[in-house]
Amino acid sequence: MNKLIIHIIFSFFILASCGTNKLAIEDQNQISQNDYPYISAFHQGLRLKTKGRTDEAIKKLEECLLIRQDDDAVYYALSKLELSKGNLDASAIYIVKAHELSPKNTWYIQELAYMYFEQENYPESVVNFEKLVEIEPRKVEWQYGYAEALVRTGDLDKAIEALNKTEDQVGLNPSLSVQKYNLYMDKKDPVKALEELDLAKEAYPKDAQVIATYVDHYFRTNEEQKAVSMLEELVVADPMNGRAHLALADIYLSQRKETEAYKQLDLAFKCSDVDIDTKMKILIKIHESSSKIDPVVYELVNELVLDHPEEAKAHSIRGDYLLRANKEEAALKAYKMALNYDETLFPIWNQVLIMEYQAKKYEELFDDSKECMLLYPSIAVVYLLNGVSANQLKKYNVAVDVLSVGVELVVNDNPVKAEFYGQLGDSYFGLKDYELAKKKYQKAMSTDPQSALITNNFAYRLAKEKIDLELAKQLALKVTTMAPNQAQFIDTYGFTLLQNEEFNKAKAQFLKAYDLDQNDNLILEHLGDTELQLGSPDLAKEWWEKALEIDKNNEQLKLKIANN
Repeated sequence: MNKLIIHIIFSFFILASCGTNKLAIEDQNQISQNDYPYISAFHQGLRLKTKGRTDEAIKKLEECLLIRQDDDAVYYALSKLELSKGNLDASAIYIVKAHELSPKNTWYIQELAYMYFEQENYPESVVNFEKLVEIEPRKVEWQYGYAEALVRTGDLDKAIEALNKTEDQVGLNPSLSVQKYNLYMDKKDPVKALEELDLAKEAYPKDAQVIATYVDHYFRTNEEQKAVSMLEELVVADPMNGRAHLALADIYLSQRKETEAYKQLDLAFKCSDVDIDTKMKILIKIHESSSKIDPVVYELVNELVLDHPEEAKAHSIRGDYLLRANKEEAALKAYKMALNYDETLFPIWNQVLIMEYQAKKYEELFDDSKECMLLYPSIAVVYLLNGVSANQLKKYNVAVDVLSVGVELVVNDNPVKAEFYGQLGDSYFGLKDYELAKKKYQKAMSTDPQSALITNNFAYRLAKEKIDLELAKQLALKVTTMAPNQAQFIDTYGFTLLQNEEFNKAKAQFLKAYDLDQNDNLILEHLGDTELQLGSPDLAKEWWEKALEIDKNNEQLKLKIANN
């Protein structure tokens, strides 16, 4: 505060209590009358500042400036208040004015030194720090700030000198040694730089900052063996330095030391400075580049999920690894968990829907694809999968509605469009509208004439419904020439022969299909059906029982076995 104000306040209390000097009393009465509004506004401003009512405090202190403009304390207080609001320009104006009014005030010089540093006006920062260290050369933070400002101006020699003076006050300090190392390296003097590190290492042999600087130095000078040796020291000195563990793991992997590398990865994953995105990149790289996944990596994946239980990406990478381990059920569960935390990830939706389709989980596929359609109403394949599941669940009218919408979304992709028409054909077969069913399948075949699967499915549906059996047989035979040695297609041809009551020919085709695939329950069932027609119920039962071993929940098979 301005000395005059202090003097006025002090005099006011003294004279009011004594009352013996008439001239003094008259002078004080005059001061009180002139300056009371100023003093009142100033103290009200300080009280408001203390209460955190910044805007009101600024307004009150600005009232002081309307009365007087020569009180540095007011400018200083305003500077602090504007700084607290983030108004850097206004704060700077006020502190400069305070310094002009009281140029020897250390606090103002300090504020200017740091203010100019923050503004990147390093020459002015140097000027003010220089004043500070002249006032008090033993104040460490000022010497250090002085050195930092000198570095920014490129005066490295003076910066080193300032750091040396700091070191004289506090003694040998690892942080100061590292700072001087960096300055000597900037001066292209690696010998002096290493001398600083060696002195620090001798005094502080386990200091992580010093060891880390050695690591960086040796890597920069291509002395890899020394760098690795120091890196091994660093992870002992600073066990929670995740980046150091990752660097060491990378080196061990390049040296084909997988056990040591995975141990370092495990330690790195436990460190707080290794974020989830870094962990994800590492796990994705291992997943994509490794022909065989080490069991330790699966543990890292599980640890990732435990550390980040509400991160979709953690569950998704777990799904990838479980799928790699052929644990489809667990993988599907992990992918669905990922969607619980972020439903906007279409690649995960796509993976879930495809896996449900492949696993014949049609109830789940129907519900999930319906939800996905709401999120992604313009992606045709989602409509297709919803239509497929609706057909499998015999919700044929629903299938017709969704497939009719979805097919209109297909652009420049005839194979997919053909799939839609084929599924529509299945829907109308389910609805017993055979003419429309045939038209849709014919549309599918004309849209994609090369699709053996669509032609095969049409033949099978005709045969199953015993409609146009001769056409069904021709189509099935055509498919076996389009894609020979495919058990599924040979089975369909056999089925058309069975429905045409050409039992011996049908049996020959089924046996041919069985030689190609002995784990297809439909082929086994058809062989049983054919043996029954040929008068061999015992053989028929054997085939059906084999089929039931594969398709344990097939109620129709159970009835056949029970009734024959």
